[in-house]
Amino acid sequence: MRGLIFLAIVVGIIAGIWKVFTKAGKPGWAAIVPIYNLIILLEIAGKPLWWFILFLIPIANLVAAILVGIAVAQKFGKGSGFGVGLALLGFIFYPILGFGDAKYQGASQPPPV
Repeated sequence: MRGLIFLAIVVGIIAGIWKVFTKAGKPGWAAIVPIYNLIILLEIAGKPLWWFILFLIPIANLVAAILVGIAVAQKFGKGSGFGVGLALLGFIFYPILGFGDAKYQGASQPPPV
């Protein structure tokens, strides 16, 4: 019974992230591919790809996750609190973002070179 509940939660999380990716014009299947999903998330957030390295460093990965969560939330017209929720409670906030009425507002400007 616990396994079935766990499976339902995992499917809900994947479906939420899948919807977030498709709303941003990215392939939804990228949500289930390890490492590639982080690269796509960085693109959605408008962060440079070298930030991927930050996710490999302890403590820095928590800070990077919060900053990326805030950036993703802002790209969907949500506030910084929602972004912190994406980083720390993603299993709740990604389905809300994916299945809610938030629309992706795109990159406001190209990332610096």
